[in-house]
Amino acid sequence: MQEHILEIQDLCKSFKRQTAVNNVSLTVARNSVYGLLGPNGAGKSTLLKMITGMLRPDSGTIRFQGQEWTRKDLSRIGVLIEAPPLYDNLTARENLKVRTLALGLPQSRIEEVLAVVDLTATRKKRAGQFSMGMKQRLGIAIALLNQPELLILDEPTNGLDPIGIQELRELIRSFPQQGITVILSSHLLSEVEQTADHIGIIAGGVLGYQDPISPGQDLEALFMQVAAAHRRDGAVHA
Repeated sequence: MQEHILEIQDLCKSFKRQTAVNNVSLTVARNSVYGLLGPNGAGKSTLLKMITGMLRPDSGTIRFQGQEWTRKDLSRIGVLIEAPPLYDNLTARENLKVRTLALGLPQSRIEEVLAVVDLTATRKKRAGQFSMGMKQRLGIAIALLNQPELLILDEPTNGLDPIGIQELRELIRSFPQQGITVILSSHLLSEVEQTADHIGIIAGGVLGYQDPISPGQDLEALFMQVAAAHRRDGAVHA
């Protein structure tokens, strides 16, 4: 039986009486890539923000490493949600140095994470001059600084060209071999299908499906079925 690094039970979140996440329960296996699929506005980001402490659940439980989640667990979780938090006037190394100083981490981590994301040759180039793919990889490097056991990536391929997507896909697939579990949120079926081991499909704030990816599985038909079953008019989700 595969060990779970994250277990969520009956998680709920509403905004002004409109439900964003509705009784979601899911499990994430250690050293895997879990693909969280859903149309735009399905509740993916709201769910991830609760896992990372950015939002407080209305009800339900989150267990990390077999224990109820506390803010102390953030030291073992890396996060990239929405745009990478970069200082455009600083180099990649300078951006990372700011974080190591703020978090009290050894500066030796800077070169280590730059090597992981293949940005060691950026030298004095400022982050504002980076391509979108380079910015995303630097954002991931920042998320890796604290040597996380769980890495959460929300729509990391947004705005990337095909080469950038391929490079990021290979990077994400390498993480489980390094002892890093990944939750990858996306609305792109092909991206999750080529990257993830397990998938969860969320629509209308409801997790309508969760299982390992099977060879030859018609993911598009499954996605449309779940999305249609849980679509609700007038609901607002993030």
